[in-house]
Amino acid sequence: MNEVDAVIIGGGIVGTSAALALCRSGRSVVLLERDFCGSHSSGVNYGGVRRQGRPLSQLPLSQRAHEIWGRLPELIGIDGEYQRSGHLKLARSFHDMAALQDYADSSRGFGLGLQVLDRGQLRARFPWVGDVAVGASLCPDDGHANPRLVSPAFARAARQLGAQIHEQSAVTEVSHDGQRFEVRAANGLTVRAPWLLNCAGAWADSLAAQFGEPVPMHSGHPAMLVTEPLPRVMDVSTGVEGGGIYARQVARGNCVLGGGQGFALDTARARPGQSAVLEILRQAVELYPFLEGAQAIRTWSGTEGYLPDRQPVIGPSSTQPGLLHAFGFAGAGFQIGPAVGEVLAEMVCTGASSTPLEAFSITRFHSIPVV
Repeated sequence: MNEVDAVIIGGGIVGTSAALALCRSGRSVVLLERDFCGSHSSGVNYGGVRRQGRPLSQLPLSQRAHEIWGRLPELIGIDGEYQRSGHLKLARSFHDMAALQDYADSSRGFGLGLQVLDRGQLRARFPWVGDVAVGASLCPDDGHANPRLVSPAFARAARQLGAQIHEQSAVTEVSHDGQRFEVRAANGLTVRAPWLLNCAGAWADSLAAQFGEPVPMHSGHPAMLVTEPLPRVMDVSTGVEGGGIYARQVARGNCVLGGGQGFALDTARARPGQSAVLEILRQAVELYPFLEGAQAIRTWSGTEGYLPDRQPVIGPSSTQPGLLHAFGFAGAGFQIGPAVGEVLAEMVCTGASSTPLEAFSITRFHSIPVV
């Protein structure tokens, strides 16, 4: 029987960063991942590292994460291709421009440094943007990174500090004897700990339900593609007010684009649908005319958890002491993931979070029927 301070279920960026933070605080940790660390949404997402556009309730957490991203090599040993390139959010109508201005006004106290650009300012600074855009909002210090590198690197860094990371270890049973959790995995591993961190991504709702806290979460499968290498044109990560498409260009010249939804092949695998890929390409040529004629060389999808208000659940269970939840990031967990991991570790070590989490309490769903 393996006895530790905390068991973490889920090896995405939240679970692995929590493991790293706990080890840095001197706690013993076992992390159980049913596949490979970073193999699901944390490793196959778009790679946006943005604060702009988040609900105001997420910005304290997002700002905390921004500081962590700035010292990534010191924490995980690599820079993860992280660049503070800027994040440009485009408006396709004057109604969208008003929404960008409203967001800039309401978020002013959070230190994002947003710059709202009219059509002329946008064209002067970013001449590669299509005429369909009437303006934009720029967050100069937002950016992007390579999720395929970053998420597994958090796991390696935690392992180097003593975390027991068990991949291909699907959890089959979780119980609590009044003092400790006992977690069993399909490979025969059994672990006991007073703390259990539920970081299981799109599959976390089943564990929450087991402890009397069902949530109305459903799975989504973002559609993404990457083009052949092209001449360097796009010097910021981009999104669109109202959604629809997002795009960035990496140092090698490939453009990474996403938008719309794919479909699940089974509980662990997903693919982008043809219609979603075609819609990404249609919008891409309108917004980024230099992409006309570019070849898409790969498409992919992943599986993410979505709650009705598109806000995550982060914080303690209200039914089971020692159980902490962190899931339901609705495709926007990559940037805040390292801060969420730190917050979970903080709760284990001190009993409270220094960053406000009230908006993310699982109790907001207690009166909502789950179908």
